[in-house]
Amino acid sequence: MGQLRADEFDRFVAARWSALLHLARLLTGGDRHRAEDLLQEALVKLWFAWPKVAEQAPEAYVRRVLVRAAARSARRRWWGEHPMDQLPDPPEVGDEIAAVDERTRLEAMLALLPARQRAAVVLRYYQDLPEQHVAEVLGCPVGTVRSLTARGVARLRQLLAEAVKPVE
Repeated sequence: MGQLRADEFDRFVAARWSALLHLARLLTGGDRHRAEDLLQEALVKLWFAWPKVAEQAPEAYVRRVLVRAAARSARRRWWGEHPMDQLPDPPEVGDEIAAVDERTRLEAMLALLPARQRAAVVLRYYQDLPEQHVAEVLGCPVGTVRSLTARGVARLRQLLAEAVKPVE
């Protein structure tokens, strides 16, 4: 690959890293370490396919690789290590904390969905992709995307309702 192609790849990665990592984290159920591994795997595949996909849709290619790799990894029974982050400093109280708490709670509930439902919901609502694009990424008909997202959203509503019920 020429230097110009390598520079284009580097610019793409620098520009989209954060969004792609966020997508990977959502697809892995919130596991930051698995998300980083997943994204690294996807970017390696993109590197080799870059001459073919650079002019078309490199982000769509990476999304497809991420979703497929997340589905493959969800079928694994054992991950080996269970790395732990250091505990962060206690946050300062403010309105931002309520928003972060709500987002964290929703992401924890997303992790409870089956992998394909989670992928459909994340791509459809977090990534705001049209159903047709989600179907292409998941490799299924649009009707399947509709049923996966409907079931996923219904399950999220059920989980969130159960989480706020008072203990008797």
